[in-house]
Amino acid sequence: MESRVLTGGATAIRGGLPLLRKPAAVMKFTTAATCGINRDFPAGAVTAKPVGPLIAGPNLIWGRQLRPAILLETSPKRESIKPCSAAASSSAGSSDSSGDAKVGFFNKATLTTGFFFFMWYFLNVIFNILNKKIYNYFPYPYFVSVIHLAVGVVYCLVSWTVGLPKRAPIDSTQLKLLTPVAFCHALGHVTSNVSFAAVAVSFTHTVKALEPFFNAAASQFILGQQIPLALWLSLAPVVLGVSMASLTELSFNWLGFTSAMISNISFTYRSIYSKKAMTDMDSTNVYAYISIIALIFCLPPAIFIEGPQLLQHGFNDAIAKVGLTKFITDLFWVGMFYHLYNQVATNTLERVAPLTHAVGNVLKRVFVIGFSIVIFGNKISTQTGIGTCIAIAGVAIYSFIKAKMEEEKRQKKAA
Repeated sequence: MESRVLTGGATAIRGGLPLLRKPAAVMKFTTAATCGINRDFPAGAVTAKPVGPLIAGPNLIWGRQLRPAILLETSPKRESIKPCSAAASSSAGSSDSSGDAKVGFFNKATLTTGFFFFMWYFLNVIFNILNKKIYNYFPYPYFVSVIHLAVGVVYCLVSWTVGLPKRAPIDSTQLKLLTPVAFCHALGHVTSNVSFAAVAVSFTHTVKALEPFFNAAASQFILGQQIPLALWLSLAPVVLGVSMASLTELSFNWLGFTSAMISNISFTYRSIYSKKAMTDMDSTNVYAYISIIALIFCLPPAIFIEGPQLLQHGFNDAIAKVGLTKFITDLFWVGMFYHLYNQVATNTLERVAPLTHAVGNVLKRVFVIGFSIVIFGNKISTQTGIGTCIAIAGVAIYSFIKAKMEEEKRQKKAA
């Protein structure tokens, strides 16, 4: 049996049982029969002995039947009766077993989080590889960007239809908040694909490693947030590494480089507007609405910039190279992988601490760069390889410092 020391007005113990107080004396009880504990009582106090089995909410005799034992506010000593050895060992055993279930490495929560990370990496790598293969025979990034979003939108509409998840209603205020986010998402997505089509995947991801630098600059000079010196210093290796990689990149061209840089700026502003557009909707619904709005923004440039070329020879050339069936299935699956990897990345962020997600994001970029070099056989110079490693290491240091600072802020607020 466990007896707790409770103070305060109308505090209740166990299944909502009210406290019983005696104003002038301290009431304790003897549990020698079962737990080997015998406490002395002050003069004038009445001894209460247990009747019946000692379980939650025992019956005590104190001239009449009482509720579970308590100590009064006026008690000079605040002690709780320790459980007997048998009960204690049993409780400890069950506690240990439940602790193992919660803390052990191979528990359900850890395995589920690991699965999310695996799917995030897997979907992202497959998307980048399939996306680049499409550009090798169908170099129309504006149209392919529309396909990415269109397939995702259809996926969201079907999910809403079956109620997985249930569609969250959106009003004009939320629409105004999400529209700038969707515009930046559309611009960043299209310019990323222009870069993917123009240069090697590994080089695009190396340039996109500069995104933390633009985030820090925007926070400092646009939002007015003071960025610590340690964060700025951690970005120096990123800038140095990208510069080294760019100077000797064999696939370098200005279209690919500038498009990747515009993508960095776009996603930086997307982060800024996202902070202003916090809603009560879950992440799945928010991303669905952003995808729908972004698709509307992506359609005009795809139609006006690439439309005439596609109608003249673009579609026919692609079908002649790979066949109609493969062409359609490639576009469908690259759109599915794009939507799913973004959705899984969002869901993963909700499951882990920012530091874990930041480290995971850096490792994801390493995986993508490594797999793209192996799959496509891209030749890179020694300086490009060293520069890429330096840039990734800088991103890792920046992510670690920033995540630790965010964690300290949360702990201070909680305290």
